[in-house]
Amino acid sequence: MTRVSFFDDDFYSPKVSRPIKKLVARRATRKLGPRKRWSTLQISVVSSVCSAAVGIVLFSWITGAGGHIEGTARAGPGMETKNQGTLSGDPFERIIDVSDQVSPSVVSVVNRQKKDDKTVDAGLGSGIIFRKEEGRALILTNAHVIEGANDVQVVLNNNARKISATVVGKDHTTDIAVLSVEDDNLPEAAVIGDSTKLRRGEMVLAIGNALGLGDSLSYGIISKTLQVVPVSLNGDGTYDWEAEVIQTDAAINEGNSGGALVNLQGQVIGVNSMKIADVGVEGIGFAIPINQAMKIANEIIQEGRVIRAYMGVYTIDLNNEYAPITEEQRKSLKLPSSVKDGVIVMEASGPSEASGLELNDVIVKLDNEEITSTLDLRKYLYEHKKVGDTMLVSYYREGKGMTTEVKLTDRPQE
Repeated sequence: MTRVSFFDDDFYSPKVSRPIKKLVARRATRKLGPRKRWSTLQISVVSSVCSAAVGIVLFSWITGAGGHIEGTARAGPGMETKNQGTLSGDPFERIIDVSDQVSPSVVSVVNRQKKDDKTVDAGLGSGIIFRKEEGRALILTNAHVIEGANDVQVVLNNNARKISATVVGKDHTTDIAVLSVEDDNLPEAAVIGDSTKLRRGEMVLAIGNALGLGDSLSYGIISKTLQVVPVSLNGDGTYDWEAEVIQTDAAINEGNSGGALVNLQGQVIGVNSMKIADVGVEGIGFAIPINQAMKIANEIIQEGRVIRAYMGVYTIDLNNEYAPITEEQRKSLKLPSSVKDGVIVMEASGPSEASGLELNDVIVKLDNEEITSTLDLRKYLYEHKKVGDTMLVSYYREGKGMTTEVKLTDRPQE
């Protein structure tokens, strides 16, 4: 399970902001006048009316919700779907029904690595059987679950069997990986839903191998249908990517990574990926939207990986409040006073080296798009360029503004 901590900055601060503190203080010090006492008869009448109203609302909600979800499960555009039958109208019974329905399709994933001439279990996560074809079952999981693995094994949710898996491919940027195992009477593939249809407050279940205890279930709601979380892909503390995820308060613990986030129709709508792990923080977990995960998975199945334009630079931000450069370093760049933002080239290889970029060059534009951070650079490359494109790079060297053209290639394979 990825431990995500953003508390070195103010992105997710557990501290109460100043305006809220003032609001609470005003409420705490509000002066109340003398209260008029109610008679016993008045209290009895009000209590009876309230009880009747609550009963009517609950009855209407339970019966109405049951009718709403019966029928065939829907899937997003181009996604697989199957009729899962009729689920119970009782929302609490539906949790049981959905758990029984989906749990067999959620497996444990064991990351095995060589240490001291022995292969040992180095990590545990979860995975989702999402497709069965040509005698094999394909399993969706997180890339970080299998990071560094010499061998990957899959364990069925009832611990009945442990199966060797082949890594079809993985994508570090989106944290998605696909495994393949022989389909020897494996459970049916899970039903894939449509994460664009999510609503805040919708009840969901998190199914996976929490803490390595095997098949585990927790439930909660969708806290936010789309949350943007900054990510440091190379772990250097500089946020160079933004993950767009579903936020939920369903308990997600170590081992849940790669497991299923499921709605009450029995559809997988997300891949559990990470949580905020910090003192005083509860109920903030994240899942990769299933539409995004399936798009990456399909490309991995077709190509073995995700193909993106490659520039060949390792950079740090000229201005990064979390990893600032020193004043002495800034002066050594000899930048004009008008240049406030950009990225400093720490290493140039491949296409960038061939174009003439060097150490300490400060990139300020790609084509005519201003670049203020490594995140900007990566997003522009991934979202606007493709392999084979030529890109104009504007930069400063020793205080002098310069331009060069970079012919983008495919990233070299590791």
